[in-house]
Amino acid sequence: MASRGRRGGVPAREDEPRREEREEQQAPAPQGPVLPPPPPVDYGVFMQGLVQAMQTQAHTQAALQAQLEAQIYLDGAYERCTAGKS
Repeated sequence: MASRGRRGGVPAREDEPRREEREEQQAPAPQGPVLPPPPPVDYGVFMQGLVQAMQTQAHTQAALQAQLEAQIYLDGAYERCTAGKS
């Protein structure tokens, strides 16, 4: 009883997967309701929306960059105006 072979004392062959390995390889049964396939995608409309989103992002980024540069400029001007006044 000290050996841990298969039932009947016959050891498993190396090329034969063990029962535990076979069970792991099986896909689990789907849980819950099965959903219908998604509707077809109109890639033309999708690409138009993507381009519009990218253009909006570029415009927003340019506006934020301009605002940051203006703020840095104004901060510098404020520092120059108040320098030496205490």
